[in-house]
Amino acid sequence: MKPGIYFDISNEDYHAGDGVSKSQLDMVAMSPALLKWQKAAPVDTEKLKALDMGTALHCLLLEPEEFDKRFIIAPEFNRRTNKGKADEAAFLKECEGSGKTVMEFEQDRHLQLMRESAMAHPAARWMLEAPGHCEASMYWNDEETGELCRIRPDKWLKDFNAIVDVKKVADMERFARHVEEFRYHVQDAMYREGALKAAGQPHGFFFLAVSETIDCGRYPVRVFELDAPDVDAGHALFRRDLNTYHQCRTSNDWGGVETIKRPEWARKQDMYV
Repeated sequence: MKPGIYFDISNEDYHAGDGVSKSQLDMVAMSPALLKWQKAAPVDTEKLKALDMGTALHCLLLEPEEFDKRFIIAPEFNRRTNKGKADEAAFLKECEGSGKTVMEFEQDRHLQLMRESAMAHPAARWMLEAPGHCEASMYWNDEETGELCRIRPDKWLKDFNAIVDVKKVADMERFARHVEEFRYHVQDAMYREGALKAAGQPHGFFFLAVSETIDCGRYPVRVFELDAPDVDAGHALFRRDLNTYHQCRTSNDWGGVETIKRPEWARKQDMYV
């Protein structure tokens, strides 16, 4: 894969293709051996058949014209009756082979409310309606390591030099913790770097967070931008993990054995034994 911006790469081909991604650097940060394991371990395809509400929300917000091509909304079945159970079984049988994911009636109702909530937020609505490219794939060669890197922004606002990343969250009050837990600050750094290298301009990076949990009857929506210290911290971790990946790949030494220690509270108890 040559450096550049591509608009016609499928999601499946992107994830199976060349280049190191942020999710792969997450594995490297835990243990480089896990990246090798992830590529070789078998996948439970039954698990993949379950509806991913995050994927559905992304599609509805960013590519609404594709929603009906990917999802089928089931009617409301009364599962307390034999007829309702039989009707549902017949419907699911009919949907087999369609290549689409079946969504329950109630799931779709929640999803539509989440979309309307996002469109009610002025900044979120502007970002969703502004002209841009969804799911573009950007590739570049890192100057320090020479490694091919890749990103796939949810939405690239080319005319405004900005990237929008949609996050479905269970609890909006915990989003700051999610930044640390899921290393969103590293994503911020890598996506800024990738957009700069691929598009030639510095970019802003924004999180459009939509809650799946009701608060006072509404689904909260917030738009966030990381503060400067966390942007710097994310960049430092991005560089560290990319350098580790490069060292492992060139030496073909991915390690394997990790050190684990008991929780601090348990260690403190040892002082009184």
